[in-house]
Parts: sequence; C-alpha cells; structure tokens
Amino acid sequence: MDKTESHPVDGTANILIVDDVPDNLSVLFDFLLKNNYQVLIAQDGESALEVLQIEAVDLILLDVMMPGLDGFTVCQQLKNNANTADIPIIFMTALSDVSDKVRGFASGAVDYVTKPIQQEEVLARIHTHLMLRQLQKKLAAQNEQLLENNVMLEKKNRALAEKNAQLDAFSHTVAHDLKNPLGNVFGFVTLLENSVLKNVDPELREKQLEFLSYIELSGRKIQSIIESLMLLAQTSKLENIDIEPLDMDRIIQSARYALMPLLEKTQAEFHVASEWPTVYSYAPWIEQVWVNYLSNAIKYGAKYPVLYLGFDVYEFEVKFWVRDNGNGLSEEQQKRLFTPFTRLHRKQAEGTGLGLCVVESILRRLGGRVGVESELGQGSLFYFYLPKLSKADTLQLLAQWVMEQDK
Repeated sequence: MDKTESHPVDGTANILIVDDVPDNLSVLFDFLLKNNYQVLIAQDGESALEVLQIEAVDLILLDVMMPGLDGFTVCQQLKNNANTADIPIIFMTALSDVSDKVRGFASGAVDYVTKPIQQEEVLARIHTHLMLRQLQKKLAAQNEQLLENNVMLEKKNRALAEKNAQLDAFSHTVAHDLKNPLGNVFGFVTLLENSVLKNVDPELREKQLEFLSYIELSGRKIQSIIESLMLLAQTSKLENIDIEPLDMDRIIQSARYALMPLLEKTQAEFHVASEWPTVYSYAPWIEQVWVNYLSNAIKYGAKYPVLYLGFDVYEFEVKFWVRDNGNGLSEEQQKRLFTPFTRLHRKQAEGTGLGLCVVESILRRLGGRVGVESELGQGSLFYFYLPKLSKADTLQLLAQWVMEQDK
C-alpha cells in the first residue's frame, strides 16, 4: 500500500491503536469499528513500528507507558522517518503532570487524551485531526502545483521574451535593411525626374517620366508590403499594449485623412454615423483597421464608390462595419479574404494582398473578430467586432491572449 496515500475522514480512514493493555485495545477497537473506521492494533512499541513498515495509516492512538519502547520514543522515531512523519499521533496517558504533556508535544504528538478514555472525546479528537491532516495534504498538493505552475510560467516568460526578441530583430531588419535603401530609391527617382524635366526632347522626356513613375509605383508597393509586414510583426508581439476609450469619430477622420490621395482620385462618397459607442481598445491599430477596410472598399468597389460606415451594439460586443456599392464577392472569395497575399480581383486594382490579413491579426490580438457579408451584385459589408468590456476586463482579456500564445 502507498504510505503517502491520503484517506478521507469517513470510514475508509485507517487508525492504529498501540496499547499494552488488551482490555483497552478491545474497547477502542470495537468502538472505532462501530464508527466505521478501519482499525489496526499493536501491543507494544516494537510491534507498532513493524506494522507501520507494511501498512499505511491515517492516525495513531499511542499509549505512553509501555514496556520496551515507550510512547515518547516510538513517536520520535516515527517523526524522524519521512514515510511516517506526517501521521498525526494522539497520546493516551494516565500521566497528569504538565511536564509529561509538554514532553509529548515536543516528541511530535498533535494531541492527547487522558485515561480512562472518554469515547465521545476520543472520537471528536480523531475526527478533528483526520480533517486537519486531509487539509494539510490538500494544501501541500496545491503548493506543489503552484511550484510547478511557477516553473512553467518562468519557461513561458523566457519563451515570450525570446519571441519578442525575434520580432524586434525582424522589425529592425525591415526598418533599417529594407526601408532605408527604399528611401534612397525614392530620393534618386526625384533627382532623375528633375534631370529629365530639363530634356529638350518632349517625346523622350515624357517617356522617361513614365518609366520613372513605374519605378516609383513599384517602390511604393514594396513600401506598403514592408509596412504591412512590420504591423503583422507588431500585432504578434507578446507584450501589453495601451488600452483607452476609443473616440471612433476621430479615428475614422484620421483614417480618411491617411487615404486622402485615393479619396481625391476616386471622389468617394461617405455616409458616416453621427455618434459612436465607446469601447476600450488600442486606437492606432483600430485606425489601421479602418484604413485597410476603407482602402479595399474604394479600390474594389464601384467606379464611383459610395461607402456607409456604421455600427450595431449587442449585449457583449459592438459590431463596426463599412458597406460599399461594389460588385460583391463570391463564396469562394469570401473564404480566402483574410489570408495573406489574397487579392479580391487581380485585374481590377493593385494591392499587396496583406491588408485584410493585417486586419484579422489586429482583431485577434485585441480579442475581437472580423468577417464579411456579401452577395454578387449586391456589394459587400466588411465588419469587425470589439468586446464591450470595461478597461480592466479588456486588459485581462489581452493578458490572457499573451499567456495562451505559448501553449
């Protein structure tokens, strides 16, 4: 039998009675059996130690005055043995001297009862100390689990730090090894344009300017890909972000301003809700969501884009959306929308195919979700949900996301 096995307080608990007086053993044996305990007996200290080598018990009733090994000596030996040290021992004694009681507690006993034994008293003390032992074992198990959790948490923290370091290295590489040279390309394009403008041959000048515009357009596309990749890396970074109440009207105005050249080119018409509900989230990323949604709605919408921006409030979340007047999307297109490098219509507009993937990554990081509702010939409604939570609950949700990433 496993000596570390715990038993409940009820009748499955094993009790060892140690007493050199057969009558005392008989009375206690019968009484405890009637109260549904399992009982073992020993008539001296040596026999008790032998029993405990092969049997697991939950409590010991130990007589003090016995021939050979007395109760104090037996108790000390049990407390010095790791296999039996946690077994509660209740002394049974006729000794009334305070010094004897102190000696008993010093040897490791948890309690004592005086002879002649009062049955109800001993039953109450047995129940109390079995309960205490059970609680101690439960606490020890919880402490052990806590230590294991702490070790796992330390491992996760190290893994998170390593992932963050890798993302930092990626962002640094993109920013310095790609963006800086690309900036030089734009600078040389400008210099070449100024030089070409001095060309006296109008036909050659126009042709050269056209080629330079292709170079700049390609560079802008590369720049857009780099910025999208950097944002994807940022949304995957396992650290906390600043949460604040969103001024959605201001965020949408800022998103439209970022798209001003495209808006002027297409003369897109906007219909925007006058008031917006307040939710807690990270404003820079939500602005980027609107930028990507509006950009897609304009690029892949009708020739003269008309966009409606609104929201729907539900019990636990808010749905924000933009509806366009485009041609709509097939079911197959809708399935692939939020995956990397997927473009809606290859021939209709240039794009990186990363915009909606960035949107999905942002909303997943913020505890929200994305989607589209569309029918061919009926336009499309792109939406994102944000939880309707307090700031504290939002922070807890984001912290939980961080913890789950290393599972």
